Amino acid sequence: MHIRTLELPDSRGVKAFVRFPRRLYAGNPMWIPMLERDERQLFNPARNPSFKDAEVRLFLAEEDGNELGRVAAILSHAANRKYGSRNMRFGWFESVNRPDVARALFAAVEEWARKRGMDSMTGPMGFTDLDPEGLLVEGFDQVPTVASNYNHPYYANLLEEAGFAKEIDYVEFRVRTPENHVIPDKLLFLCERIRMRSRFRVLRFRSRREVLRRGVELLTLLDESFDEVYGSVPLTREQMGYYLKRYALCAHPRLIIAVVDENDVMVGFMVAMPSLTQGFQRARGRLLPLGWLHILRSRGSRHTLDFYLAGIKKQYRGMGVDLLMLIEIARTAMEMGFVYSESNMELETNFKIHAMWKYFNPVQHKRRRIYRREVTPD
Repeated sequence: MHIRTLELPDSRGVKAFVRFPRRLYAGNPMWIPMLERDERQLFNPARNPSFKDAEVRLFLAEEDGNELGRVAAILSHAANRKYGSRNMRFGWFESVNRPDVARALFAAVEEWARKRGMDSMTGPMGFTDLDPEGLLVEGFDQVPTVASNYNHPYYANLLEEAGFAKEIDYVEFRVRTPENHVIPDKLLFLCERIRMRSRFRVLRFRSRREVLRRGVELLTLLDESFDEVYGSVPLTREQMGYYLKRYALCAHPRLIIAVVDENDVMVGFMVAMPSLTQGFQRARGRLLPLGWLHILRSRGSRHTLDFYLAGIKKQYRGMGVDLLMLIEIARTAMEMGFVYSESNMELETNFKIHAMWKYFNPVQHKRRRIYRREVTPD
């Protein structure tokens, strides 16, 4: 078996890396192909500003001319500075069901980690929290959202046989939108009390242009909100612009809620979108010729609402800002005719976020895991 180290931004090598999962998951109804254009830009130092504070190696496992697996190793200087660690992240791991392939890929990651003076490896993780992270370990019969990913059930065994153990889990919930436009009375009572006792105002957006106008403010607040979250990495202004452009096509202004204070300063936000899963599946990883149309049409779906991001300024936590936003999103979901809502990934230890769903009879239906392994010395 040969492990090939891909030179960045060599287009041929990156193309092989990006396209490998398309064969691995061919015919699998749970897998969502991401846009090939976006994935290739993600690993292009000239296009992705995360490279200014990170180093990356892409590894591809090959045997007799056949590609068998892949993994990305990410040395995030921003993360190591923040946590005072010497950690190597890994992500975008995919493999056939062969332990020797996984061991060889992680041996390549470990060798580079050792050369760079690292003492641990964690993953799957990306450059930031806005990249795919976590390995699916429960919920293989559930369709994922485009903010997450899908992997074969045997992946956990591959990582554990390669010496990795659980670091922390993310959980995901599914809830049913209140029927007959009825929101629990207790929530409405609490919401009214918050409005009367505070100077908060709910801000609604009418167009994507309005969203983009305050997009940097929103992501700055996200950065502050995520500061204490496991593995979060501070975002630069360039990274904020990069992610805003990347997700602008899919944004739905009515499903972005913000709360501002008396000075119109944003103190909280919540972002949701109609499920884009079917649109991305039908696009098959390409915008042209008709991929863009499939994705735009899926924005009109009214079956499932996916929650993506939420954040509140530290000094305003515990003051009901989250409840104001949740009620507004619930009302919008009912008006637009959504049947279900997906929470997306939440840390298993984030009990305050879990509590937001308790009035809507949540069902925990997926679990994703971050793994850790020490780097063995020479």
